[in-house]
Amino acid sequence: MRILACLCALLAFLPATAQSLHEKSKVWVADNGDGTYKNPVIYADYSDPDVIRVNDDYYLVASSFDAVPGLPILHSKDLVNWRIAAHALLRQPPYGHFSVTQHGNGVWAPAIRYHQQQFYIYYPNPDFGIYVITAKKVTGPWSEPQLVIAGKGLIDPCPLWDDNGNVYLVHAFAGSRAGIKSMIVVKQLDATGTHAIDEGVLVFDGHPQHPTLEGPKFYKRNGFYYIFAPAGGVSTGWQLVLRSRQVYGPYESRIVMDQGHSPVNGPHQGAWVQTQKGADWFLHFQDQEAYGRVVHLQPMQWADNWPVIGVDPDKDGKGEPVMRYRKPDVGKTYPVVTPQESDECNGSTLGLQWQWQANPAAGWAFPSPALGCLRLLAVPSPDSARNLWETPNVLLQKFPAATFTATAKCSFVPHQEGDRVSMLVMGADYAGIRLEKRASGLYLTRFTCKQADRGNAEVVETVAPIIVTDIFFRITVEKNAQCRFSYSIDRQAFHDAGGMFTAVPGRWIGAKVGLHCSCTARTNDAGWADIDWFRME
Repeated sequence: MRILACLCALLAFLPATAQSLHEKSKVWVADNGDGTYKNPVIYADYSDPDVIRVNDDYYLVASSFDAVPGLPILHSKDLVNWRIAAHALLRQPPYGHFSVTQHGNGVWAPAIRYHQQQFYIYYPNPDFGIYVITAKKVTGPWSEPQLVIAGKGLIDPCPLWDDNGNVYLVHAFAGSRAGIKSMIVVKQLDATGTHAIDEGVLVFDGHPQHPTLEGPKFYKRNGFYYIFAPAGGVSTGWQLVLRSRQVYGPYESRIVMDQGHSPVNGPHQGAWVQTQKGADWFLHFQDQEAYGRVVHLQPMQWADNWPVIGVDPDKDGKGEPVMRYRKPDVGKTYPVVTPQESDECNGSTLGLQWQWQANPAAGWAFPSPALGCLRLLAVPSPDSARNLWETPNVLLQKFPAATFTATAKCSFVPHQEGDRVSMLVMGADYAGIRLEKRASGLYLTRFTCKQADRGNAEVVETVAPIIVTDIFFRITVEKNAQCRFSYSIDRQAFHDAGGMFTAVPGRWIGAKVGLHCSCTARTNDAGWADIDWFRME
C-alpha cells in the first residue's frame, strides 16, 4: 500500500523514496520494456521543464503556478522512468497573498542547477520578481525564497556559472506585466548568485521573426555561450537556439526543432542534458489543452557546434520530434517507475501527487495511519468565493493519461446541514459529483460550473437520495477529455450521474481531478470525509 502524505500548513514532507519505487502506473508507462520508449515520457502537466544530471541521477523541475506545494522535483535514473521526489516550495510567498487562489500566477518557468555541492532553483513570480532557493539535498530542506531581482514581468530565469568565476542570469519578459516581450536579457549576479549587480544587457530581440520569445536556458560548450529559447507560442512554436563567443553577444540564431511531419505541435521550451556517456538529450513539453503540457524526450546531436533536436529527415539542421526511440544508454537498466497517481491513504503525509489551490491552512486535512485514511475536514468556503475556482481547499492532482478512470472510496460523516464532500474535474469549467446533507437526508448531486473563472455559479442537479454514508465516487475520462461521473454504494454496480462533461484547461495548466470537503454552517465541531483510497486505473 502506498504512503499517503498530507501537506497542511506546517507539515514537513517525506521524499518519494519512502514509497514503493517499483510501483507503476496502470494508465501510462513510457518504457516499452524492449529497450525503447514512447513519448510523452511523462503524460502529465509538467510545463516548462528544466533538467540536470548529478552523477547518475537526473532531476526535473516544472512550473507550478498557484498550486501548493509548488516547484515539483522529479527524479529519474534513465530519463524515461520518472518519479516525484519532492516539492521545493511547501508554501508560496508572499504567504498572505497566496492564501487565496491566484490562478495563473505564482511559480512560472524555473531552472535547476547544481554548483559546488549545492542545488539551486531560480524561479520567477511575474508579479514580484525572480527568486532563488537552495538545498544540499534535492529532497530538502530548501531555503526560504530569496528575491534576486525585484520587478514585474521578469520571467524564465536561468543561471550560468562561467569559467572565469562570473555568475550570469538570463531571463525574458511577460508582456502582460512588463509591457515588453520577445526580448532576452543577461544580467550579472554576485558571487553567491543571490543578487543582480547590474541592470542587464539586451542580447537578443525576437521581433519580428521569433514572436513570443521566452523560456531561455543558458549553457556553455566548446567556447560558445548558448541560449535555448522557444518562440512562436505555446501550442504552435519552435525551438530556437542562440550562440555567441561572448556572453553579451552578438548572438547568431537557428531554429533547431519544429513540428515538421510529426504529430507533436509546438515542440519547444525545455532543457538539454548530457548522459554519463556523453550522449545528448532534450526534454520539452507539448501543449495538449485539457491534458496540460506533457513532457517529451528527444535525442539530440551536434553539427558544426549547433544542436539538432529530434530526427532530421531533411538533413537541413532542423529536427522534428520522435514518438518512439531507443532509450538513453546510461550504463545499466533500471526498474520501470512512473509518477505517483493512486493513493491508498495509509501514510502520515500527503502523497506527492496532491496539491492545494492555495497555501494550506491548518485543519483542512489530516492523514491518519491509525485509521488508514485521509481525513478531509468540512471547511467553510471564503465569503468572497463564488464557486470552487475561488475556493482554496480543493485537493487536486494532474490528469495522468489521455484516458483513465479515477475511483475514490469515501466515508462521509456530516455534522450540519450543508456539509458536503465532492469528487470533481477542475478547470476554467468544472464538474463533479457530491454527497451532501440536507434537512431531509443525504443526497447525491451532480454539479457543473461553466466559465468558473468568470465568477459564474454552479448548476446543481439532484441525482438520488442516499441512505448510506459510505460511497464510491468515479470519474471516467475518455478521449478528447470527455468525462463521465458515476457512483456506487457497493463497489459493484456503478450508476451514471448525468451527461458527459468536456474538461478544459485551467489558467496555464491542464485540467485536474480531485476532492473537496466543505460546509455552509459555522460550527465548533466540523464534519468530515474519510478517504480510504483513491485509485487510477
